Amino acid sequence: MKLGGKMKLGLIAGNGRFPFLLLDAARAHGAEVVVAAIKEETDPEMNARADADSGVRVHWLSLGELSRLIETFQQEGVTHAVMAGQVKHKQIFSSIRPDWRLAKLLLSLRTRNTDMLLGAVAKVLGDEGIELISSTSYLEPLLARPGVLTERAPNVKEELDIAYGRDVGQAIAGYDIGQTVIVASQACVAIEAMEGTDAAIERAGALMETLGDDASTLARSLTVVKVAKPKQDMRFDVPVIGVKTIEVMQQAHATCMALEAHKTLIFDLDKVLARANEDGIAIVALEN
Repeated sequence: MKLGGKMKLGLIAGNGRFPFLLLDAARAHGAEVVVAAIKEETDPEMNARADADSGVRVHWLSLGELSRLIETFQQEGVTHAVMAGQVKHKQIFSSIRPDWRLAKLLLSLRTRNTDMLLGAVAKVLGDEGIELISSTSYLEPLLARPGVLTERAPNVKEELDIAYGRDVGQAIAGYDIGQTVIVASQACVAIEAMEGTDAAIERAGALMETLGDDASTLARSLTVVKVAKPKQDMRFDVPVIGVKTIEVMQQAHATCMALEAHKTLIFDLDKVLARANEDGIAIVALEN
């Protein structure tokens, strides 16, 4: 698909910096952007981006207002849209107040996981003439390149943990449980669930603290393995790391991270690598 030009892009904005990065990249390609900002998630700073001269319009709506989302995009003449930024899983399944259209969609789902839900939303949008495109369409330069990214490569122990964690991660990723596994001495310490990557790493660090130095046969350091799903839909829930992830790793005594090349976005790459190198953390991007 050709990017930019006179295209009017719909941006469904979740939390974090992802929506802002995508907005800036789309504008750099010459696209007009209509932002559907989620009241429960999107940073209020998004209002500052609304400017007729800059070609950015912002509409605020709540989780669950699927009909209003469709009407907004149709009124604005949007035919292509992108999702950027996380919507917390617990928000989706506990805080959401669905309108009639989303309620009908939820009742039709075989399982209540995010892939199933977002895939169904994408189909509804498509049926209404709004094609959902890859969230990396404008951000391909931010996808992890293969190889060792930091000054330090994983050591032998960490490589064994990576191999084990990758096997576990790929096994669970197909169930849409989570995409991150935290390992110590080839034992699974924590698996990401609804809490997200950073919280899973924090939980692993806390668990290791409870073991005590003398009572545990596990190494004190942790290895974080982040995988893509077997059939990763790049339109939503793309693996992402940033500086905060490295800070959380350091606090949890995690010394190594492995992620999937070409399928993981790294925000602020220079800062991520600088912080990782400062803390002696190894980061490697693996190819399938």
